[in-house]
Amino acid sequence: MSAAAKHAGAGGEGRLLIDGRLTPARSGCEYPNIAPASGQVIGTVADAGPEDAAAAVAAARHAFDEGAWAADRLLRRRCLGQLRDALRAAAPQLREQIVAETGATMAITHNGPQGDGPIAILDFCLELLDHYAWDGELPVTRHMGIPSRRLLWREPVGVVAAITPWNMPFQINVAKIAPALAAGCTVVLKAAPETPWAATFIARLAAQSTDMPAGVLNVLTSSDPAQLGELLCRDPRIDMVSFTGSTATGRRVMAAAAGTIKKVFLELGGKSALIVLEDADFARALPQALTVCYHAGQGCAIATRLLLPRARYREGVEYVRRAFAQLPYGDPYGAGQIMGPLVSARQLERVLDYIRIGCEEGARLVCGGRRAAHLPHGYYVEPTLFADVTPRMRIAQEEIFGPVLVAIPYDDEDDAVRIANDSIYGLSGTIMGDPQRALRMARRIRTGTLNINDANFFAPDSPFGGYKQSGIGREMGVAGFEEYLQIKTVAVPG
Repeated sequence: MSAAAKHAGAGGEGRLLIDGRLTPARSGCEYPNIAPASGQVIGTVADAGPEDAAAAVAAARHAFDEGAWAADRLLRRRCLGQLRDALRAAAPQLREQIVAETGATMAITHNGPQGDGPIAILDFCLELLDHYAWDGELPVTRHMGIPSRRLLWREPVGVVAAITPWNMPFQINVAKIAPALAAGCTVVLKAAPETPWAATFIARLAAQSTDMPAGVLNVLTSSDPAQLGELLCRDPRIDMVSFTGSTATGRRVMAAAAGTIKKVFLELGGKSALIVLEDADFARALPQALTVCYHAGQGCAIATRLLLPRARYREGVEYVRRAFAQLPYGDPYGAGQIMGPLVSARQLERVLDYIRIGCEEGARLVCGGRRAAHLPHGYYVEPTLFADVTPRMRIAQEEIFGPVLVAIPYDDEDDAVRIANDSIYGLSGTIMGDPQRALRMARRIRTGTLNINDANFFAPDSPFGGYKQSGIGREMGVAGFEEYLQIKTVAVPG
């Protein structure tokens, strides 16, 4: 069966969720959902406009200000438990939709962030609802001789605009709405236009399988994300914007939100380094380089710079070349594959343009570099390796978001750390080699997360976020939950 035929049965939800109702856009407009594996239309979704966004914000504002959601933790726990159970029961259909609209392979939807794994984030948030220390107290102090007890209360921020990207859409949708709702906030979720079903799937289950009050969760899909994003960031009824996407767009989000001094959480781009130490076993270490092909390299934390010791540089490059040449890719339903297509024709052209830039900069194209000739339909590019790359080349500095790896030689440990830190980004990275040496190096690398050898930080209780222009704040874990809380200090006579 062709990928197009398989995708045709995915059957996603096409309506918005506003004030508790699944509804078409008020204008009646729709736009197509296109499968990256085939380039064919697999469904249509509501194309929300400013009037829909205004209605969603009004519903969220009313639900927060006038409803029971912000104060009733038992209600929140019941509704989020119902949502968790409904998502878990519908996991097979969810996987079908993720493969259809993102191009992620079926093999990677059974674990990790690209599939039903993120449902565990709801488990974590439900546990927090039971055990989190919402109230605390500071020691008695004196002011002008009068003793005072100081109570600390943690309260929800308010109405949250959650703006999500297309690369890991279900995981990021859940990572935003689950802690926000658990904290007592109400939410307007704006999905990426390329992957609307990952949001409307949640919307339908929330509306039909939970007791969630009207207006608590609202979901918008739109072919014009910039227009709706701008409206949400500027709207004074929104108390917080939680955004995941490119650093360039993150700058615009900050600027738009500044007028109303609302809280902003940003999880942005990355240019992570895979540092292979000279003492590393290359047969164990260099398979890590294949992660650049995971979901066709469309992940902000994926290591896209391979730092090799100069004395073993040729050996390392040749090892990766052979590995790339043997990597199967194509039909997302193919058994065991980790790499399918890029998400859109636009992203395909962006990646191919960066490959052209790398060649013009003088980097050596070791393998790949072209649109996949054996896959004429869909948005496939070959796994691509550049060698003889210098740290200041654009392909070593800018986020490509495709299966493109750049190999950079380093002289010693200090040089490796310097190159790894030579970036506007600071999201993630990996060090392969002696674990104690790697731990010492990890202290010096300016990233929010880091893996050593085969370990991986990613889990619902693990705070995720970056240094520098990779973002502000943390998502997931207790730190991510607390992004959606305010602290109130109340003094009472002591």
